[in-house]
Amino acid sequence: MSPDRPEEQGAATGLSRPGLRGREAELDRLRALVETVRDGEGGAIALILGEPGIGKTALLQETVSRARAHGFLVSHGSAEELHELAPLASLASGLLHGDPPLLSGTDLADLAGRHDQRIWLVERLAQLIEERSAGRPVLIAVDDVQWADPLSRFALSVLPARLLSSPVLWLLTSREDPELHGQGPLTTTLPLRPLSEAALAELARDALGGDVPARVGELLDGAGGNPFLAAEMLSGIAATGADGEPPERLVLGVRGRLADLRPDTLHFLRIGSVLGRAFSLADAAALCGRPASGLSAEVDEAIAAALLHDDGERLLFRHDLLRQAVYADLAPSVRRALHREAASRLVAAGRSSVDAVPHLLKSAEPGDMEAIGLLGTAAEDVIAVMPDLAADLAVRALELVPPRAPMAYDVGARAIVALTRAGRYTQARDTGDALLARQPPLDVFARLQCALGDTLWHLDDVHELTRRTTTALAAVTDPAIRARLTARQALARSRDSDLGAARETGERALAEAERAGDREARVLALWGLGEIALNAGDCAAAVEHHTALSVFDSAFLPEEAVALIHMDEFDAVRRLLRTAGDAPLRPAMLMWTQGTLNMGLGRLDDADADFVTAERLEADLHVPGNLVNIRVNRGLLAMLRGDRDAAREHLDVARATVADRPNTGNHATHQYFEAVVADAEGDHPAAAELVRSVQRDHPFLRWRLLRPHVVQAVHIALRGGDRELAEDLAAQAAEHATRNPTVPTAQGAAAHASALVNADHELLERAVGILLTGPRPLALAAASADLGRTLLSSGDAAATPVLTRAHDLYAQAGADAETYRIRADLERATRRPGRRTGRLRPRTDQGWDALTASECKVARLIAAGHTNRSAAEALVVSPHTVNTHLASIFRKLAVRSRVHLARIVLAEDDAGSATGD
Repeated sequence: MSPDRPEEQGAATGLSRPGLRGREAELDRLRALVETVRDGEGGAIALILGEPGIGKTALLQETVSRARAHGFLVSHGSAEELHELAPLASLASGLLHGDPPLLSGTDLADLAGRHDQRIWLVERLAQLIEERSAGRPVLIAVDDVQWADPLSRFALSVLPARLLSSPVLWLLTSREDPELHGQGPLTTTLPLRPLSEAALAELARDALGGDVPARVGELLDGAGGNPFLAAEMLSGIAATGADGEPPERLVLGVRGRLADLRPDTLHFLRIGSVLGRAFSLADAAALCGRPASGLSAEVDEAIAAALLHDDGERLLFRHDLLRQAVYADLAPSVRRALHREAASRLVAAGRSSVDAVPHLLKSAEPGDMEAIGLLGTAAEDVIAVMPDLAADLAVRALELVPPRAPMAYDVGARAIVALTRAGRYTQARDTGDALLARQPPLDVFARLQCALGDTLWHLDDVHELTRRTTTALAAVTDPAIRARLTARQALARSRDSDLGAARETGERALAEAERAGDREARVLALWGLGEIALNAGDCAAAVEHHTALSVFDSAFLPEEAVALIHMDEFDAVRRLLRTAGDAPLRPAMLMWTQGTLNMGLGRLDDADADFVTAERLEADLHVPGNLVNIRVNRGLLAMLRGDRDAAREHLDVARATVADRPNTGNHATHQYFEAVVADAEGDHPAAAELVRSVQRDHPFLRWRLLRPHVVQAVHIALRGGDRELAEDLAAQAAEHATRNPTVPTAQGAAAHASALVNADHELLERAVGILLTGPRPLALAAASADLGRTLLSSGDAAATPVLTRAHDLYAQAGADAETYRIRADLERATRRPGRRTGRLRPRTDQGWDALTASECKVARLIAAGHTNRSAAEALVVSPHTVNTHLASIFRKLAVRSRVHLARIVLAEDDAGSATGD
């Protein structure tokens, strides 16, 4: 044998049983993980990597057996090469089978009915696993993850983090690292290397008995330390002896057995190899052109030759290497023909496009109209839940269309839509431009430009969107396409300076959409009108349009909620968010909206948790469209708390994101946050210049940016010595108040800004009075603080109660930095040294005292036995929010499981009882 293979380590433990020779170290690590999860130490992930035949499945099966012996509830499934289009097939294959199964048929039907909402599906799946596994550890094993369908891969990336505190062991095998970059427990990766010389010798003794001849050892060198190949060779040696030249890896094993088969059995196996590792007898019979009942002899012979296994439902090649060996014997042209015939027969038998398309991808040639149609249908079927796969299928369909065929435009338009849904905007634009370069008829030209409208919007290329829609409108004759183009143009013009003209375009688009009876055009027109109204500062009109839009399309519920927040209608927003139910269409945007509401309510800790949740959901879906806004808001929250290090971290992320994905709105938001940080660090002129650049390049009434921050911006301008900028900001705030006479925050902020510019304490008193009628405690605290300081500087005793109100509002919100500043003012007002506690001390980030009020509530509910879902129901929040709180709790308390958390909560409660707290 080759001397450079690693010798067995840990020989003192003895070699493992037959089938697991040389895997002692890996078995020990897997055994330890099973025991850790069993003992309530939290969840774990094990990933076994290696080439085909290296022993991944044997280790997985041994771990499954050990877990069952330890009382685990086990799900054992596998992915299959030709099932990559079936949503959740890889994971569900195990969840539906077990004793008892983790999922019932009814559960799966419920999931399938909502499979177009990935986040909801994973959350519901996690809830079901939590419920089924109450009081019992769970093992979820998936073999051959390299072939997992995209939805299963998504679930495997997200579920471990969602079930972090539950006793769940995830056991995955793959030929290469599947790169499931979730935020769950640390992954134990076990790369399987070739077997050592000692392990191969044990394998030989297992197969042949007694001492192993040197000739056998030389032959086994051809296996390269691969246990499956070695076993196949040993099987051949046992049957035929070890004479002859050293064989190539499978010559003595698989090909030797194939040569002994009858021609009909060999043909049957070749047909089976085309259908995949697992296939139904009916499908193979159809492809053979024979009745299933006439294939019994072939099936029996293949099973007797240890090539196939019958699991009662399907026939399976005993190992994928066996299937590959059979498949490799087919000439490439024969393979293509068989795959194409398999696709046709599956369709003829009433099977879905999802079953047929994998064969078409291996066989279809340009001009294959049936393949083009099936690929398009499959893309439409999976686009909601697997957009990247849908884009690949749509692009492949377009590649199969003959170059000058008229159908290329319709197929291409669908490819543009699919690529845009997958976030592949540049490829979508290039695909559309290539089709436009063919100089299609005018109506086709207009339809393609309409399809590209969403692409250009996501690329933030509103000038090009305006140019293209204008050109296309000159050519279009279809009323529905005209309405859509006009609506796209209105949406693009929502970012222009002439918002009056934009509103006229939006109203014309809505009228055209209603005349044409086109739903898409109506949605786009209402969306555009809502955006125009918000950017123009007309909050009531924004609510009107976005309410109509969300009634028409519930996916736009967050836009309605944001418009209501601008109206200070916080109670209405709460009611609206509760109507989203368990399956919101845009969960990340809803969490962003909830965070915006909590920020307005002065619930800073809850707002931060909401923004963290929104960012996590966007990361899960790989669509970080709101990341800059999230990090800027988290940075502003950090500044209020006095945590400048955290604020700088958020600023760094915002900078990197803007650099990576330039966007006009993001640039303005990022610039404003740069101004806040610069001002806090004492660089007041630079801060004022940054605010001026936001004003110059992105007037705040268009971008809705400075509207909630106008008072802070005025302070920055005044500290930077830019009175002209401060007056400009105050004037714009006054204009906004005029447009929104019923909105307390708009009226109060305008009075506050003008009072600062004009040093008018009576106007400050008016601002405080107005804000006392509104719902925003931080705005009231800021006005009270400025009024109190003004009164204090004039020696007015009324300063103390005003400053006390500001102090209490900031303290209740958790705005530690502002609380500390007001405390210093109160010390001066009362002339009582000793109120100040010295420098602002940062919050502790470890231990029970580091938990926020909401985290304490969640901790106690989980410790009491609640699932994440029932805890969310008790607190009237989203399960996603509970997940975020729980992850933070585990980090702060340095625990890994609910068992540990329950112990800490019990100890904390006992300590509280002992001290009378």
